[in-house]
Amino acid sequence: MKKYSYIIIDNDAESVLKTRIVTEGFSELTFIASATNYHQGLNLVLEHRPAFIFLEINPEDSQSNLSLAFIGELYRYLSIIPKIIITTSTKELAFDAIQYGVFDYILKPLTHIDLIKTLLKQEKTLSEPKETRFVETPAQVIDLKEVESIIEIPDVIEDNKPGIIENQRIILETEKPLVICVKSYGDYRYMNASDICYFQADNNSTDIFLASGEMVTAFKTLKHFESVLTHPFVRIHNSYIINQNYIARIHNGNSVCYIKNSPKKIPFSKTYKANVDAIITDIADGNYLEV
Repeated sequence: MKKYSYIIIDNDAESVLKTRIVTEGFSELTFIASATNYHQGLNLVLEHRPAFIFLEINPEDSQSNLSLAFIGELYRYLSIIPKIIITTSTKELAFDAIQYGVFDYILKPLTHIDLIKTLLKQEKTLSEPKETRFVETPAQVIDLKEVESIIEIPDVIEDNKPGIIENQRIILETEKPLVICVKSYGDYRYMNASDICYFQADNNSTDIFLASGEMVTAFKTLKHFESVLTHPFVRIHNSYIINQNYIARIHNGNSVCYIKNSPKKIPFSKTYKANVDAIITDIADGNYLEV
């Protein structure tokens, strides 16, 4: 029987206890710890790397800072994040949670049958064949970076994607690109998230600027997009979220970011300076040469 470790992140002590009572009825689940706020939870996850996280995203105590943004923060540090099981008392955030790719969304209180369904879903996920790409290699055990020096790897293989060596082949799991749909009165406007350069607030709506030069208006606030988008989208100003993959230059003196192949300069504010610093660090952690 496969074992799964888990962490509970919830500011309600009674809710944590009820979840533990249910989970302890399953021998395949191993409790690690619980946290009551954003920072405690993040530290626990990064330290223990659990298989599952039971996460509250709509706490009564706002000072706990628990929200879907917690998942976005995990992507800053982990290439593969734990399975997120949302446990909350409202259905209202279900759609937003789906955009974050959560594994399950359960209304409190968690029940025995809820957890049976979740574990069966996990077993089904593990048993289903995954879409793969193959590259032949003469070695049985080899790192992807080492492979690049031996053979030419197709563009589909990226440094940050997981690779598995099996029968002298690199098996690479591939993901479908995120598609964002802006819906308005029966009009569905689809765009790949990777084609979006930045978002700009416009009162209660948001203008979305694409690499093609097009601009699409969505009748959602910038705060909404901040709550549902993850890396590489970063909030750098009260009025801007930027796709860091389109940053050509960051000028700290003038507090602006330059967009690739565009004269556009996007300001960043002191409030979000830490996010800009994180972008600089993230870029430097890649295939990077500073001269």
